[in-house]
Amino acid sequence: MGGGAARGLTHIPFIEAIDELGLRPSLIAGTSIGSLLGSAWAAGFEGREIRELAYEYLGSLRTILGRIWSRRFRDLGAVIRGGLSMQLNAVEVIESFVPNNMPRDFADLDVPFQIVATDLHTWHQVVLLAGPLIPSIAASVAIPSVFKPLHYEGRVLVDGSVVNPLPLDCAHRGMDIVIAIDVSGVPQDYDESVIPSQFEIGWRSAQIMMHSLAANSLAAYPPTVYARPHVKDFGAMEFWRVKEIVEAGQDQKDLFKRQVAQAVEDFIVSQQRSV
Repeated sequence: MGGGAARGLTHIPFIEAIDELGLRPSLIAGTSIGSLLGSAWAAGFEGREIRELAYEYLGSLRTILGRIWSRRFRDLGAVIRGGLSMQLNAVEVIESFVPNNMPRDFADLDVPFQIVATDLHTWHQVVLLAGPLIPSIAASVAIPSVFKPLHYEGRVLVDGSVVNPLPLDCAHRGMDIVIAIDVSGVPQDYDESVIPSQFEIGWRSAQIMMHSLAANSLAAYPPTVYARPHVKDFGAMEFWRVKEIVEAGQDQKDLFKRQVAQAVEDFIVSQQRSV
């Protein structure tokens, strides 16, 4: 499950598709937004439940900001000691957007789960698969400049998409069928007369790098089924457009289901022939 900021909400229809086929992953690997949605799936939430939670928690900009700021100012003393910052605390944000019945440790998940983050000092990928779940998700979603880097287990961690936006290397080992969901998006249509903002320039540059990294991952670890939703008309942080974004991924749901069903059928046939 790849990274793609708000566009990553298009993971949801694909999760629903696999649920509707009656399939259950043997392992889930996620980076950035893929780590957040993937953790809910690994915890036993069905795709339809994840959709309902996304609509409830992200339904409007006011709802999103209310959740973030209510948690941030819950401990006023900590705010005063730490000072105000334009950068968000990733742990606080994740705590604001996971349900109360979400497991707090990898050991309590229903499906083995691996989360990718980036070590800011060594420039290496870090795969988190044991221990507290929330800090691991927070590290993986910590988009540079938007979120403060996370000091965790002796490392300084940021968004997993910086080094691995499509963690096929994690999901490939020992698997018979590998499904890759690439939500990095495609180039947007832009008005050439409008100069992009500083944030948009940074985000577009990051998308170009993510696309190149994902292409390398696909070449090194070819998946059995590859899905790349054609989502382009959404900004990186426009999470309040959740319904539009999810619906944009809905168009490819039926095709994806047929591809996964065919992959399963082909695998069963190959096993029968080898007996």
